[in-house]
Amino acid sequence: MASAAWQRTEGQNPKGGLNEKGRKSYESQNPGSNLKSPVKGAPKSAEEMKRKGSFLVRMGSSNGPLVNDKGEKTRLKLSLEAWGHRGDKDSAVAKGRNYLDRAKRMKESEKKK
Repeated sequence: MASAAWQRTEGQNPKGGLNEKGRKSYESQNPGSNLKSPVKGAPKSAEEMKRKGSFLVRMGSSNGPLVNDKGEKTRLKLSLEAWGHRGDKDSAVAKGRNYLDRAKRMKESEKKK
């Protein structure tokens, strides 16, 4: 039996992350999950800031190189780029924490209104 599409090339976007077929495949195997496409540009809402911040911190903290032995970008680097981050892992973590702090402040200011 073949593995799920999200684990194979057909479910992966060549520019990083999963394509629509890959997201649907993952969701079918994991009931209750709701994968959304990446927040590519600057996040506009607190929810987008939280999603992007969490992703950047998680991926920036993960093991593995951004470039393989042949000098090609790894899936890790491609997924960071799919979310609009072009720097290294340390800057991804810093940027992610910044987004998370800003999202928290936005939520707090909305509660005060």
